[in-house]
Amino acid sequence: QVQLVESGGGLVQAGDSLRLSCAASGRTFSSFLMAWFRQAPGNEREFVAAISRSGGSTTYANPVKGRFTISRDNAKNTLYLQMNNLKPEDTAVYYCASKSSPLDISAYFPANSMNYWGQGTQVTVSS
Repeated sequence: QVQLVESGGGLVQAGDSLRLSCAASGRTFSSFLMAWFRQAPGNEREFVAAISRSGGSTTYANPVKGRFTISRDNAKNTLYLQMNNLKPEDTAVYYCASKSSPLDISAYFPANSMNYWGQGTQVTVSS
């Protein structure tokens, strides 16, 4: 079992930055591929970014590429999402998720393939 708790969301203006954190507990954090997803009202949960077990490989969805950076600190059991140049269309509830992985890779994964989820943190970007 893995427990994930997100923090760092809030209300910001377009062009601002936020850093989300996801604190993990339970099983060995470094054995999991980690990812961020988001869900806006009326939309399906969508992939944002993923990072390999070691942190050496990352994958991003096209809408956030160049603006968001996913990272992890395995010593602190924490996942991060640095979000720069935020846009109103980034408004959503952001979730961290984990997936058991025998390989040290990152890739796009659909939401239904992830094993554990946090409760989410709201990010609202005003224009």
